[in-house]
Amino acid sequence: MRRKKILFTVLGILVLYLFYLLYIFVLSPKTNLQSIYLIPEDAVFIIESEKPVESWNQISQSEAWSHLQNNGYFAELTENIQKVDTIFNDRRKLFEFFDGRSLFISIHMISQKDYGIFYVLDLKRIAKLRLLKTYLNTLLNEGYVLSKRNYHNQEIVEVYDRSSKETMYLAFIKNQLIASYTHSLVESSIDQYQEPALGRDLSFLEVNQKVGYEDLFRLYLQYDFLDDYYNRFSNEPTDWIKNVSENFLFSGFSFDLDGNSTITANGYTNISFENENYLEALQKSGASKRTIPQIAPKRTALYLSYGFDSFEEFYNNFEAVQKANSSEEFESYQTGIEKVEKFLKIDIKENFVSWIADEIALLQIQSEISKGKNDLALVLKANEIVEAKTNLDFILKQIKKKTPVKFKAVTYKEHEINFLSIKGFFKILLGQRFKEFDKPYFTMIDDFVIFSDNPNTLKSIIDSFTDKETLSSSDDFLAFDKKFEAESSLFAYSNIPVLYDNLYALADSNTKGQLRKNKDFIICFPQVGFQLTPEDNLFESTLIVNYQDITKVKANEQFKASKSQPLKTIAITDAIFNLSPIYPSDLNAKSFSKSYSSGALRFEVELKDGLKHGRYTSFYSTGEKKITGRFRKDKQVGTWRYYNNEGDMLFKKRF
Repeated sequence: MRRKKILFTVLGILVLYLFYLLYIFVLSPKTNLQSIYLIPEDAVFIIESEKPVESWNQISQSEAWSHLQNNGYFAELTENIQKVDTIFNDRRKLFEFFDGRSLFISIHMISQKDYGIFYVLDLKRIAKLRLLKTYLNTLLNEGYVLSKRNYHNQEIVEVYDRSSKETMYLAFIKNQLIASYTHSLVESSIDQYQEPALGRDLSFLEVNQKVGYEDLFRLYLQYDFLDDYYNRFSNEPTDWIKNVSENFLFSGFSFDLDGNSTITANGYTNISFENENYLEALQKSGASKRTIPQIAPKRTALYLSYGFDSFEEFYNNFEAVQKANSSEEFESYQTGIEKVEKFLKIDIKENFVSWIADEIALLQIQSEISKGKNDLALVLKANEIVEAKTNLDFILKQIKKKTPVKFKAVTYKEHEINFLSIKGFFKILLGQRFKEFDKPYFTMIDDFVIFSDNPNTLKSIIDSFTDKETLSSSDDFLAFDKKFEAESSLFAYSNIPVLYDNLYALADSNTKGQLRKNKDFIICFPQVGFQLTPEDNLFESTLIVNYQDITKVKANEQFKASKSQPLKTIAITDAIFNLSPIYPSDLNAKSFSKSYSSGALRFEVELKDGLKHGRYTSFYSTGEKKITGRFRKDKQVGTWRYYNNEGDMLFKKRF
């Protein structure tokens, strides 16, 4: 009889517990809290995943992640994530139970040079089980100490790690588990629960509602705090970061990672219409196909393309946006245009804007001619190149009438190079981002007009075009470009190994040391692209980063740095007079010379219209003459002589 009573009692308790579980998981009212309401409002980055365990497995097992973990700098950046990964691996069964539940990870600046990582896990209905908090003790062994405290009527659990002497802070708020190694972030989250900010920001919600949920994870970027995050890594201010922080609001991307470790992110970006006239005008002006790779050299480090239905439409929108946003700024802009038009007696819209087609681009090129410099070019696609030439010839004619500048066009490989001597013309026409083109030279290739302040940059582009060494002839670029939509408003492409070479050439000795140390971890992502295309009041955004094994990157001809050839003993034959080409930056100069690193004169030659014309003399590093002769219109003429360093003539040739 007693056994029956005990049995019925146990069964009764079991039935009551089952009813309790039924109530908890099925019948109890849903009072779920959205995870975003608990993220502190100063988040720079927010990562969201619906399947955090599956997603983390895919990321942590990728070749790219494994390669980057060998880099001390990257390992430091991911230190907190690695700590959580250690706990995950120790208690994999428990964490797999949580898979399929939304996880948010956000990054916040907690001091001028340090950041903290914050986690929010949606436990859904299992958060109602009181046993869950108690079960937390089973995660711990003698290496951890558990303690609790209250903050604004919310219990915070503190898990102290004896070995690392660090503490993880956790709290349960309704259906959410929040955690961080930074106590102030957990406290700030509790404050957000009372008055949520980020989760009610209309600009964030506008992007959040458009981002898909089918991929690996989502990433949101809040540009307001991007400059604070950048300052953690550099004390040097940058206009680029400042402009991005001021002019963009939020970006949201849905990320995917394929078997080749190529990262693809599709999403949306909104802009601040109060600050950025240029982006607002782009947003209103449609998109176009990219055609400038037809003349952009293979060794282009950066290609920034602006596309529109037509440049004339964009230009009208640019004026209208300026006028609507700032009457004072618009008046200043109009005054600048009117001064140029009145002085030269030209019409900017008729003589310049009218012939530009649907794409303009900025190029930064690693030139084989101008070592250690940023070679910049502005490329304008023309509707009709004949119409472009007619109007530019008219502008040049007016410049010659009104200014003392005398410049005769120079022909290089059948392409004419001219000089547009209007100081700050592109800055007046299109704003600050084109201020680098102050008094540019220009040439024409096919349907494109190319401007640069350095004529050698134009020669470099002409060389690449005639040698068929352009982006459109690169299989790597074409395959990468196909991953994007064919039409865009803004498209940014970077060839990272070439960009690395450009940065290295310009860096100081300390920076060069850091670049050398981290080269393999920089160039292992050889191509990066970013695209914006208008959609409603937003920009549809795509970011693609491809990873490649470092040995394959270095073996790729497109990315190989040029290597100096070993010195050879030169026989005294006709070949002694085969001189290297020269590239004077001033095409009006009367002479050109070059020196040895010691400062001693290497050679000097007379010029006419940028071409070698007149006497030529080269010297040994000790100062004695080496070769003498004459040029006429860039060709060697007359008798040329070669001397040894004792002044004896050893060889001569008649041209």
